[in-house]
Amino acid sequence: MSEKPDHNGARRVTLRDIAKELGVSHVTVSKALRNQSGASEELKARIQAKAEEMGYQPDPMLAALSHYRKSSKTKPVQASLAWINTWTDPNQLRQFKEFDLYWQGAAESARRLGFKLQEFSTAEIPLRRLETILKTRNIQGILLPPLRDPVEGLQAFDWSSFAVVRFGQAIPFPETHFVTGAQMADTMLAFDRAHQLGYERIGFVCEYWRMRFFGVGYSWAQKTLPPKQQLPLLTLNQTDDFEHQQSVFEKWIAKAKPDAILTDNSNTLKMLSNLGYRIPEDLGLATTSIHDTPIDAGIDQRPFEIGRAAVRTLVSLLVEKNFGIPDCRNEILIEGQWIDGSMLPPRT
Repeated sequence: MSEKPDHNGARRVTLRDIAKELGVSHVTVSKALRNQSGASEELKARIQAKAEEMGYQPDPMLAALSHYRKSSKTKPVQASLAWINTWTDPNQLRQFKEFDLYWQGAAESARRLGFKLQEFSTAEIPLRRLETILKTRNIQGILLPPLRDPVEGLQAFDWSSFAVVRFGQAIPFPETHFVTGAQMADTMLAFDRAHQLGYERIGFVCEYWRMRFFGVGYSWAQKTLPPKQQLPLLTLNQTDDFEHQQSVFEKWIAKAKPDAILTDNSNTLKMLSNLGYRIPEDLGLATTSIHDTPIDAGIDQRPFEIGRAAVRTLVSLLVEKNFGIPDCRNEILIEGQWIDGSMLPPRT
């Protein structure tokens, strides 16, 4: 089996390489580098000197994983991570393509690191009982996918016994480390791409609760344009019915007169159609997330990579035994990528 190169492209020096140079077993080399018994002090010194000469460096991920799996002395650590589904109808969560890709990325990364990702539903197991089950099985790592409904028992759950990583910023509690898309940067990328395609009056329509994630990026990107091309941002309240949103949207578009719209609202295409706009003949359209939307141009927030990053973060917390709600919360942002589509063609 070929060895993986290090980050500089060079082949990583292994224990077997050192053993071959000195004519000893790789087990002896391993023990000598850890100063364990099994070799004379003279041989240990020779092995350690040869390792330094050859530029040997231990694989940090393998070392960390080995440390974690051997660290429990009272009972074996089950190589499992918990994905806690808090939706009232648990089947609906992964019907959203973006959330299913979170799962797929997390499961793939867990497999690579020697873990199994297990799903637990609070609709079937109340949180208080689930806490007991996880402790009994010694499952210490938890992933929290996005919430939809209020969840009873979040405050009373013993988070101090677990390492926890959330998906996204919409989960109000527990305030743990989280992984999400770099939504401000993604919005700036989408705006810049639309401008490169020839659009000059680029509007932005977003739901009110997401304005702080996307709106700042849009406002900042607009500053690159002349004042006469800078349009007011439209926020829609998700609690309003569709008819009210349609009325607010109609007034905004009549005043702003955009030639393209960026949006995070899945109803934008329907509202434009109701007003008689043809896409893309009359107006270009792009979205902040191409998953779970009928709009084909816009940002792929790379949810699969978000899922992978969540597991890598969670495993690092387990290795370091960083349990509970942290004093200093980490935000891990995954950059999205632009996807060209028929709804935002180059403007002639």
